[in-house]
Amino acid sequence: MLTWAIILGIVSLIAGALGFGGVAGAFAGIAKILFFIFLAICAILFVLAFMAGTAVT
Repeated sequence: MLTWAIILGIVSLIAGALGFGGVAGAFAGIAKILFFIFLAICAILFVLAFMAGTAVT
């Protein structure tokens, strides 16, 4: 998912540089949504791993 966010971010930068403003905005919006979904899933998995972990002695 993070890979797709990075790819769409790069595509939006290229489209913006070439003058395709509408397409660049759409790709940037999709990339932002995917990035925040990735962050949410990552945070949930970190919390679950922390709760399931055992103490190191």
